Amino acid sequence: MPLSRYAPTAIAVLALLAVAACDISPSPREEVPTLPVDAGWPAIPAGAKFGEVSAVDVDAQGNIWVLHRAGRVWEEPFPDTPIAEPTVFKFSPEGKLIAQWGAGVFVMPHGLSIDPQGKVWITDVALEQVFRFSPQGQQELVLGEKGVTRQDAGHFGRPADVAFLGDRVLVADGYVNTRLAEFAPDGSFIRDWGDFRVAHAVAADDTRIYLADRENARIMVYDHAGNLIAERKSPAGNHTYSLKPLGAGRLLAVEGRDGTDRKGAILRVYAADGTLEASWDVGLRGEDASLGHDLAIGPDGHVYVTDVPGGRVVRVRLPAEAK
Repeated sequence: MPLSRYAPTAIAVLALLAVAACDISPSPREEVPTLPVDAGWPAIPAGAKFGEVSAVDVDAQGNIWVLHRAGRVWEEPFPDTPIAEPTVFKFSPEGKLIAQWGAGVFVMPHGLSIDPQGKVWITDVALEQVFRFSPQGQQELVLGEKGVTRQDAGHFGRPADVAFLGDRVLVADGYVNTRLAEFAPDGSFIRDWGDFRVAHAVAADDTRIYLADRENARIMVYDHAGNLIAERKSPAGNHTYSLKPLGAGRLLAVEGRDGTDRKGAILRVYAADGTLEASWDVGLRGEDASLGHDLAIGPDGHVYVTDVPGGRVVRVRLPAEAK
């Protein structure tokens, strides 16, 4: 039978499918209030390379420590050469740069955390190592074997973040590995657990351990013995990049991507039972202009958020009702 007899019907069907396809569009971005950032904070000296700001933490004196890649961008395969410029900046609470170090040490630095003794812990996903430094930048301890990727007591798989449980060290491990690993102060391996898709951030308070299981779009909550207490799905499948306890079981988190993989920087406050209390946008305007990557809370209540593509760390204050 001639094909021409079916052509009008086929054309009509194709036309309907084309119209239907045009009607399918990405869901609109979530509308949340914008939280103003402190303009002019911090002060970056002229000539200092500052870019791909990956991590931030605050020490007991209120100084803000920032880890950045000094002009290097995340590209795979990773380069072999260390970054030549300083990658660790220490700012006063007012935003003045008061120290910098880390030149020639890191290849793809990722996480920075200050322990209760003021020591600086840094992860490097290219070197596959976790480092402990004095506040002056003297290397004191190294965990993991340089450049070797494994999931065992002596190796990592792109370790992302560090937190502290008393004198013990928790490592979110990571982009390749699928676990949370625990170490003694001297670096001795204690245990590990979990089956995560990018264990990107870890935090702890007096009763719980929180882990951002980023690509599973959830926050995992454990007691200090490692028993699962709760699994909290992020709203609309959004991806949590970092989190910090607010006290009494409440949690502050930053999301770097939404459920349709669009980049942004959304802050969330969760109640102790996991209920969402509040949300704010702290990103730059423009498509994929920002990606909220890490956050820290200062003793004065300021919140610091790193923005990788924006090449910045911003300082904000949560509204009084959210603190």
